[in-house]
Amino acid sequence: MTIAPDWIICEHCDTLYRPAAMLPGQTALCQRCGAVLWRQPRLGLQQQLALAVTAALLFLMANAFPVITIRFEGLANAATLGQSVQALARGEITPMAAVMGLTVILAPLLQICLLLWLLGHACAGRVAPGFRLCMRTLEQVRPWSMLEVCLLGILVAIIKLGGMLSVAPGFGLWALAMLAVLVILLTGKHVQQLWALYEGRS
Repeated sequence: MTIAPDWIICEHCDTLYRPAAMLPGQTALCQRCGAVLWRQPRLGLQQQLALAVTAALLFLMANAFPVITIRFEGLANAATLGQSVQALARGEITPMAAVMGLTVILAPLLQICLLLWLLGHACAGRVAPGFRLCMRTLEQVRPWSMLEVCLLGILVAIIKLGGMLSVAPGFGLWALAMLAVLVILLTGKHVQQLWALYEGRS
């Protein structure tokens, strides 16, 4: 969706609409193609910033604590996300290590850093330096963040290995689950609110 000072432009059919007052949580749909034009966020900027800080803390915990612990005949082994990437890098499927590092560690880290930068300045009443670049980067990085896919893969591995070994989810897995929800919530359509503020202050 593109926002002009006095118009909302549908990104799918280019139909023009004038903005209308909306209640928190309401969604505006294009009358021509049915695409979502605007979602009025339920959360204010300060609440979004608080969630972004929480996401940063969860990201640190998800990478610092083991996501899975395996026990077999008295031996125990635990692995963090970083250690899992390193293990893949030593095997025959080394390219998978780069993909996992990008989609599970680097992309979410970049998303969180950009959100903290943008929301921090917005809550202070100013436009963040490099606003346009940051917003475009945030949109381009979103498809590469696959925390939910990683979470699903870990859960499948726990279920499959549970019949042969003693497998237990680690604290990092719980942090990863909460982080996946927060990242999806924070990087959704409501980032349009930042564009609207930028247009208004420009």
